[in-house]
Amino acid sequence: MAKGLRRRLFLVSGISVMACGAATQALALDASQWSLGWDSMPQAVQPGPWTFFTADEGAAVEALADRLIPSDDLSPGGKDVGVAVYIDRQLSGPFGRDAGLYMQPPFADGLPGQGPQSPLTPAERYRKTLSALDSFCKSAYLGKSFVDLSGDEQDKLIAQMEAGTLALQGANAKAFFQLLWQNTKEGFFADPIYGGNREMAGWKMIGFPGTHYDYSDWIDKHNQPIPLQPVGIADHPDWSQPTAQS
Repeated sequence: MAKGLRRRLFLVSGISVMACGAATQALALDASQWSLGWDSMPQAVQPGPWTFFTADEGAAVEALADRLIPSDDLSPGGKDVGVAVYIDRQLSGPFGRDAGLYMQPPFADGLPGQGPQSPLTPAERYRKTLSALDSFCKSAYLGKSFVDLSGDEQDKLIAQMEAGTLALQGANAKAFFQLLWQNTKEGFFADPIYGGNREMAGWKMIGFPGTHYDYSDWIDKHNQPIPLQPVGIADHPDWSQPTAQS
């Protein structure tokens, strides 16, 4: 997929995601909203080393994210906004191990509308495919890892993964691309409390103002920009997070 086309599709998908989630994001954030279940409160991602990725895996995912969402006059790229950090923290948690999903056999390829049918968890798919991609690159490019390739070479491999034509030993490159692309979009647009969307760059790019108390003053003002500075969950003046359940 051409970089310009990917960026345009990314913008459209991002606006759709934010439009669907706006009502949820606009909820009041005072502590009383959480009184029925403190354990459902989002935990702020802390800066620091990778919690799931190895150093080489983290560098590869940063490079992949930066090619999927390259920096331009609209926004910083995927690496600079913390997409890989978001993915790393998600893979370390329930998402990474498919917690809550039925993960027992039999396994069979399902229809497109049936969702993932693989025995691999997201964490296993990332680990297996990143290892296979590293082996492929070192074999095909004289010992170079993915991060050492030129932008054009990286784009070529990503396009082959997207098309399902890149043969990686023991890994499904297309399935990995689909997961990576979904997670990359999430990391670019999710609330910064989850580690991505650093400095709310994704929200600023599409004009989404974030977690203000409500948008009742703007309900009837269609197709007009909302002149409010974006606010994340952790930055909201009414946000408070207890240290223990009362």
